[in-house]
Amino acid sequence: MALSRRVLLGQLAATGAAAAAVTAGPAPAQAAPGTGTRRRVRTGFDRLAADGYQLLDGQRVGIVTNPTGVTTARRAVRHIVDVMHADPRVRLTAIFGPEHGFRGTAQAGGSEGRYDDPATGLPVYDTYDKSGRELAGIFTASGVDTVVFDIQDVGARFYTYIWTLYDCMVAAVLAGKRFVVLDRPNPVTGRAAAGPVLDRRFASFVGREPIAQAHGMTVVELALLFNDVFVPRAAGRPVALETVAMTGWRRGDFFDATGLPWVPPSPNMPTADTALVYSGTCLFEGTNLSEGRGTTRPFELLGAEGLDHRWADAATELGLPGVHFREAYFAPTFSKFQGKTIGGLQLHVHDRTVFDPIRTGLGLLLTARRLWKGFAWLPDHFDHLTGTDTVRTLIDAGAGLDEITESWQDGLRRFRAVRERYLRYR
Repeated sequence: MALSRRVLLGQLAATGAAAAAVTAGPAPAQAAPGTGTRRRVRTGFDRLAADGYQLLDGQRVGIVTNPTGVTTARRAVRHIVDVMHADPRVRLTAIFGPEHGFRGTAQAGGSEGRYDDPATGLPVYDTYDKSGRELAGIFTASGVDTVVFDIQDVGARFYTYIWTLYDCMVAAVLAGKRFVVLDRPNPVTGRAAAGPVLDRRFASFVGREPIAQAHGMTVVELALLFNDVFVPRAAGRPVALETVAMTGWRRGDFFDATGLPWVPPSPNMPTADTALVYSGTCLFEGTNLSEGRGTTRPFELLGAEGLDHRWADAATELGLPGVHFREAYFAPTFSKFQGKTIGGLQLHVHDRTVFDPIRTGLGLLLTARRLWKGFAWLPDHFDHLTGTDTVRTLIDAGAGLDEITESWQDGLRRFRAVRERYLRYR
């Protein structure tokens, strides 16, 4: 994932909402309204607004959010900051921008810095690459009483917004602030956790604490786990946490079942299809191959100079379920191989119910390493993405897919047992 940007966007106000009380606990999933229709998921924000923002009553509120913080109440897609700023029931006084920025203008590894939002006049503080006492100082300087978090995640450990969540929870303890997390769907379902669990020796902003590479949780579920297991270790005690669950979401739902609009959470996450492959093909960031940045299909297009149809052929021979591989040629407009025409492949997921993104990503790494003489690791980055040096070491030793995936099963079983206690949806 990436980090930074600049601001701009217009305004729109009003609040919307209809019934349903806000609760700090689990919300039951609701059935589809009818055959052939999408089930309408109501996000944590929608439920908060429907309850008249009672959870924020009397509080000076700051919100950690980005372009994904939207609501479709009153049949329009509006940013929740614009909605809350226009509502006299909410005393919204500050915005905190994550990697890529509040309005989403920065590429990976960047942010928008400190500025006043032109649409609302509210101060926007930069949280990117900040944690601990430094971040707590920003919360203190902002003058807020309660910090709200509302950002769309994509289900992968190395997508940094969940670590912004964690860092902000720790900082809120240090600054003596309340913390409220509003839930949104995991777009690739919450059916199961998969992949290696982070070894703390490889902790970084793409993985602070030991969770699986594909965690299979929502941000509220993660916040509950973080607050019980990890925040006290970092801050000395849990944060004063409130959560607002969704209604209408089931663990097996992909994003297109929700009825919600997809807003790219970062510049290289343009569609929900990108999120589907991301937990596996993002591993190519840790090599000298292109992961498709600078194209219209990042993480679905992969390649390098000198690769050709043989890679797609070799990938097809692996017999990986739910996915086809097409020979592809492309010229990235930025990032690796900028302006050069390179060869490679495109993933086409044809059955997402059986598709395994992590096994697929590893299979593609094995075949690319065998076919392309120029293959090289970016070892420090790759090991931070997998959360271990075991995967890279096994690949270098000639291990096959089954041996590599077996290497993390014990840790994954332990994580799944912990994870189970914090799941809030069926």
